Amino acid sequence: MGDRDRDRVRTDARAALLAPPAWLVAGLRPKKAPVPWAAAARASVAMAVPIVVGLATDKPAYGALVSMGALTGVIGDTADAYRMRVFNIALPQFFGAVGVTLGTLVYGEGWLAVGILTLIALVSGMISSIGAVASVSGLLLLLNAVVGAGLQMPDPWWKAPLLLSLGGLFVLALSLLAWPLRGRVPERGAVAATYGAAADLLAAAGTPAYETRRQAVTQALNHAYDLVLARRAHDHGRRSSLVRLLAQLNVVIPLVEAAPAAHLHGSPLPDAIPAAVRELAATVAAGRGGGDPTLELPAPATPSQRAVDVALRYASAVVHNADADPPATGDDPLGRPAALRIRARRATRDVLLSEASWRYGLRLALCIGLAQSLVSLIPVPRSYWVALTITFVLKPDFGSVFSRAVLRALGTAAGVVVGAAVLAEVPRGWWDVAVMAVLAPLIPALSVKGYAFQTAAITPVILLLSDILNHQGFDLVVPRLLDSLIGCGIALIAGYLLWPESWHTRIGDRLADAVDDAADYVSYAFGTAGEGDGGGGGADRAERVRRRRRIYRDLSLVRSEFQRALTEPPPTGRRAAAWWPLVVAVERVVDATTAARVRVNHGAPPPAPAEVAAIERQLRGMAEGVRSSTTLTQVRAELTGDETGVLAPLRQEVTAARAITSPGRHRAT
Repeated sequence: MGDRDRDRVRTDARAALLAPPAWLVAGLRPKKAPVPWAAAARASVAMAVPIVVGLATDKPAYGALVSMGALTGVIGDTADAYRMRVFNIALPQFFGAVGVTLGTLVYGEGWLAVGILTLIALVSGMISSIGAVASVSGLLLLLNAVVGAGLQMPDPWWKAPLLLSLGGLFVLALSLLAWPLRGRVPERGAVAATYGAAADLLAAAGTPAYETRRQAVTQALNHAYDLVLARRAHDHGRRSSLVRLLAQLNVVIPLVEAAPAAHLHGSPLPDAIPAAVRELAATVAAGRGGGDPTLELPAPATPSQRAVDVALRYASAVVHNADADPPATGDDPLGRPAALRIRARRATRDVLLSEASWRYGLRLALCIGLAQSLVSLIPVPRSYWVALTITFVLKPDFGSVFSRAVLRALGTAAGVVVGAAVLAEVPRGWWDVAVMAVLAPLIPALSVKGYAFQTAAITPVILLLSDILNHQGFDLVVPRLLDSLIGCGIALIAGYLLWPESWHTRIGDRLADAVDDAADYVSYAFGTAGEGDGGGGGADRAERVRRRRRIYRDLSLVRSEFQRALTEPPPTGRRAAAWWPLVVAVERVVDATTAARVRVNHGAPPPAPAEVAAIERQLRGMAEGVRSSTTLTQVRAELTGDETGVLAPLRQEVTAARAITSPGRHRAT
């Protein structure tokens, strides 16, 4: 090697050493997402108008509190469907009002305040595990309690919760202005988008793009069902337009089931098939119906093409039928989820008996207790910002605690620079209105780009509102940065490094459960339960659809868990990257199972029970191996069977998945 080559090697090594870690680069890379212009406009109006009213009435502090309440509404203004916006904004505002009331009552009470906030943190953490709306509600319960306990509120005690709630309700009112004109457009758009995703999936059959398209279909289905079923819970008619929309959504499932069979066949489908599905998407989006469902399609030549042809003609008939009833799904024959009291009872039981719920609640309570104890013993300016930082960093559904702590510190530093310029150069008074009208829209615009960007957008807004309340000007900048760094440090040490929760517990068990679900799916698809009606329609087919949807939803959650783990430093990130191929392999196993079942439904000979049992045993052993972090030592037999049989592709996928958990592979992790 010459001197030039050695110099180049040294230069490359030095550059690699100085380069930021991959997990940090991934966190700082802005996501590709469209800017929510409507939400940005609502944020500008909702947060600037209260300041106008406050200045006009000579009550600027009141206007700042209303604007602070509007800030929480802006953060929660993410739902597409109007009815979901009511839940996403109004319910958290109620919990926020309770939180600020409790915080106000213990303001200046020393260790009593520490104990009360720690208890609120426990409750907040536990209810956050119920779902997305409950998570935001738990967040606001704790956030507002911390603010009420750390910031002197106007008397009497009810004034602060009223003002904060007015801000959130103002955001809600703005977000619902178009409801009378566009009441069902979001749901219809979600169903149409699902048809569009299914068309892309069929167009990608037999090509390398299939995997990505299938993930997009899963996300589109999950989103559409969440929107439609949430509204269906309050719709009791058999002939409403929502019933028809649910029927149109349900008949996408046979198309999605037929796609794996077409993909495994290896040859692309005729262009007329995805084009026909896109025409159905346009029909759904326009709300049309009652037209001609006849399709001009090429004659199918294989069982997989026959499956696509039958599913497409069935979907066309339902889309153009104004009186279609939805196939049975969920908890109710008409497609409605269970009654609210039943779901509330289930959620309460899950919270009280869930180990994960208690584990997160205790972790959040520990960190909040430490933060409040620290600021009680050591004078810290604006000390409530420490607990606020911990609350945001430790949110269970917001991503990796480690990466969020680092990204919040970086985002706060960037936001402080902007906030310092505002506090130093912009005179207080009516100029605050113009500044807020410019800064507020950046919150929804940058939130979709990533957590660091959201933090950078929120920080100058918080500084401006704090200055209106306290008139401390530039003196707020350093405490804001210092308190955020202290909060990030407590979250990193007590909520991450010292917390007895391993990577395997957070990810391995969920992946193992998904493998077990795949084994159940194989057994049901080809066992006696799956043969009751020849694999066709009826209860058995509906049960298979439910199982398949549940598996893919679970795998989507597993993907999210892995993506969070990938943003953490070694060894967690390295282990997650090593196990990632198994997630993909399990998805392919489910696809191959569905494809085989579809082929049997359309004329292929069914597999032998012994062959199905052998595949199921392999999957059970694989799940046990993932759970115990050991290799598959008890299941070593090779899968055998007819190489031309219907399960041949499934055996290949199971063999490939088993290779990922082989002894050599595991030692490499």
